[in-house]
Amino acid sequence: MAAIVSGGRHLQRQLFQEQYHSIMRSLSFPALGKYIDLLVDAVCVVDKHGHFLYVSPSAERIFGYSQAEMMGMQMLELVHPDDRERTINAVETIIAGQPEPHFENRYLRKNGEIAHIMWSARWSEENQCRVAVARDITLRKQAEAVQHAVFAIAEASHNTEDLDNLYQQIHRIIGALLPADNCAIALYDAPTDCISFPYFIDQHQPVPACQSLASDSDYAQLIRSGEPLLLDAFLLANCPKRDAPTVQSWLGVPLKIQGRTTGALVIKSYNEAASYNAKTLELLQFVSNQVAAAIDRRQLIERLQQRALYDRLTRLPNRDLFYDRFNSAMARARRNNGMLSLLFLDLDKFKEVNDSFGHHTGDLLLEAVARRLELSVRECDTIARFGGDEFVVLLENIDHPTQSNLVADKIFQQLTLPFDLNGTQINIAPSIGLAHFPEHGDNEKDLLHHADNLMYARKSQRR
Repeated sequence: MAAIVSGGRHLQRQLFQEQYHSIMRSLSFPALGKYIDLLVDAVCVVDKHGHFLYVSPSAERIFGYSQAEMMGMQMLELVHPDDRERTINAVETIIAGQPEPHFENRYLRKNGEIAHIMWSARWSEENQCRVAVARDITLRKQAEAVQHAVFAIAEASHNTEDLDNLYQQIHRIIGALLPADNCAIALYDAPTDCISFPYFIDQHQPVPACQSLASDSDYAQLIRSGEPLLLDAFLLANCPKRDAPTVQSWLGVPLKIQGRTTGALVIKSYNEAASYNAKTLELLQFVSNQVAAAIDRRQLIERLQQRALYDRLTRLPNRDLFYDRFNSAMARARRNNGMLSLLFLDLDKFKEVNDSFGHHTGDLLLEAVARRLELSVRECDTIARFGGDEFVVLLENIDHPTQSNLVADKIFQQLTLPFDLNGTQINIAPSIGLAHFPEHGDNEKDLLHHADNLMYARKSQRR
């Protein structure tokens, strides 16, 4: 059966060749045919049904198939699936008599690589065929894509709101450049000797735990060496310490800032048709410097924001961030005729803790209080340290004042439980004042004043 099919294909190619030679004999200047073989671009002749009647020798360099293999092949079989519909539309336009001098589409080479082609084509009504010249513009397209990726990553580092969003943008940009459905960003923190994975998208594997730089993982090896690492399916399958054998290709490049390796950018493929090679490595390595710079810039901005807007000891928002969130919450409450509440609290006899046990214990107590406050409210609420032992809690989306009263009771119960601070047991109690918008005021000054007065009144009562 195989011999019959092979013979049939041979006969079909022979018929196409005879048809081509018949056409060439009918065309003017047949002597020019001997110069076609010298062209860098490929000359193609295609019949009205889309089969190749002739391709010049350059076609093998562009498409990867020999002249004999391409004779009789259906052109659309080689066109990239995503470009077939618009290619069909372009063919219809050409057959209708409109030449196409600069049509671009993508073809799949014999080895699976994508080739970007620019066509100049016209229809010969007399011979019922399309004559076209194919120019390989793959290198130009790759250079444009890399340049676009570099600019896009730089733009993302300026426009994204936070690191999580930046990681997503980097993945999207690299995915437009390379097969990168599975992407990981690993960062190394030298003081803690931890390789963490702030971004990890993988079809089959969970996010890895923190790793030491001395571990035998591929990520640690990559960061230690500071050199790109390309692993194929054979290496992955025959080393149990590495990824599962289902991974077909693993490519990682180091992220460097001023010559220091700070992490790694890794892409993985589970698809045999989308394996990586030296060209893929070169492309990924080219954008890695921009990726490292973008992450470093965003980290610096977040560190500066942290210092400017958060209390260094408790890691809670400071006054400036609190007022910003309060004004936004007040605007929403006014717009939606809603309610919000403010809790103002301080710690009774906090000075005595500092005097009796030292300021270090006092600092530990403030940190522990901050963590208990966080456990007592919702994620959408804001807790701020105003200074010393004073804290403010902003409660949004309150349906009734009793809800805020319940939160205040919960906070009181949490803070009256004993604190064990490095073996020293501390017992304290908070004084809490509560104010509601719009009942007790319609601006931050009035609400804070009301809550502050109630707090001191309750403190005096307990004294």
